[in-house]
Amino acid sequence: MRHRSLLVLTTVLTTGALTLTACGSRDEGKPADKTDGAKTVVVIGVDAPLTGSLSALGQGIKNSVDLAAKTANKNNEVPGIEFKVEALDDQAVPASGQANATKLVGKKEVIGVVGPLNSGVAQQMQGVFASANLAQVSPANTNPSLSQGDNWGKGEFKRPFKTYFRTAATDVVQGKFAAQYLFKDAGKKKVFVVDDKQTYGAGLAAIFSDEFKKLGGEIAGTDHVTVKETDFSSTADKVKSSGADSVYFGGQYPEGGLLADQIKKAGASIPLMGGDGIQDPAFISASGEANEGDLSTSIGYPVEKLDTAKKFIADYTAGGYKDPYAAYGGYSYDAGWSIIQAVKAVAAANGGKLPADGGRAAVVDALGKVSFEGVTGKVAFDQYGDTTNKQLTVYKVEGGKWVDVKSDTFNQ
Repeated sequence: MRHRSLLVLTTVLTTGALTLTACGSRDEGKPADKTDGAKTVVVIGVDAPLTGSLSALGQGIKNSVDLAAKTANKNNEVPGIEFKVEALDDQAVPASGQANATKLVGKKEVIGVVGPLNSGVAQQMQGVFASANLAQVSPANTNPSLSQGDNWGKGEFKRPFKTYFRTAATDVVQGKFAAQYLFKDAGKKKVFVVDDKQTYGAGLAAIFSDEFKKLGGEIAGTDHVTVKETDFSSTADKVKSSGADSVYFGGQYPEGGLLADQIKKAGASIPLMGGDGIQDPAFISASGEANEGDLSTSIGYPVEKLDTAKKFIADYTAGGYKDPYAAYGGYSYDAGWSIIQAVKAVAAANGGKLPADGGRAAVVDALGKVSFEGVTGKVAFDQYGDTTNKQLTVYKVEGGKWVDVKSDTFNQ
């Protein structure tokens, strides 16, 4: 990750005069000289785990948003506006995410935020962003309650925060899709369910279990693991003694890869399946045992096979980013681009410039109306701020790599 020390110039409209101030080294009351042709700089914030065990995903998120901003600037997508990105590291810790949200809210140049990766982190950020009318678009959150309220499971849908959007399909879609594949396509009838007790993992496991039982499958047993622990031998022994023909894991790849490894070492030669949280090469490399046959679901279709993603992939490669775009790169680019399109709409409706108040509330309203062909397909949001794109894919470990085996559009 490269660090640069920049003097960012932003245009500020004050009582009809155009003045320039330097962010980070501002001397209030002493504006710089007027510069002809200066653009208004707005910042797209990014919150993701940039260090720690999930940094492979976080760096892909950050880089993809950076690419979206650079593309917009290169193409003069919004005349008179220059986009910059400020990325903050939450280390997948909710308290850190909340602190980052407060920091981003406090910077008036920030017009919208992409992130976070984790649903549990998002729960601590939503209210902070809403209090400041600052738009948040996650490329990876999948917990339904973030957009549909805590009682969504009872059929009571109420959007908690109008500032929250996401380009990722929810666990309602992903969990059911996984259950149907494991039961119908893979022919597994007796599954042992494990989760990591986190918002994402526990929620996904519950939705999967409910659907699997509705299909006629049996839950052979359940257990929980703790994030950042490495010894799951007791869970592996429970799986072995249960007689399960498969395992479903709700959680992320650091624990998922070790769990899959230890289950096989315990003598249970059965596939482990999980959600998009395990669909990363690090899941495979975490295991000393062969992962052949392990499964995962992921939002959308494989980016590499989408005609709409060809330019993104080429531009990302040309950008020289040292980290891959990973599982959420395409969705992160689309999240960033949706903010850019919202800014474009707001500026166009206001004489080619942002409103005097900075335009945060106007951008939130405009986000609900954006519609464009993105990297991952059609990008638009429903009345809850959820993506209208319900495409999913099942991956299987074959030859030491994740290989897509089934893609479909899921209709609830």
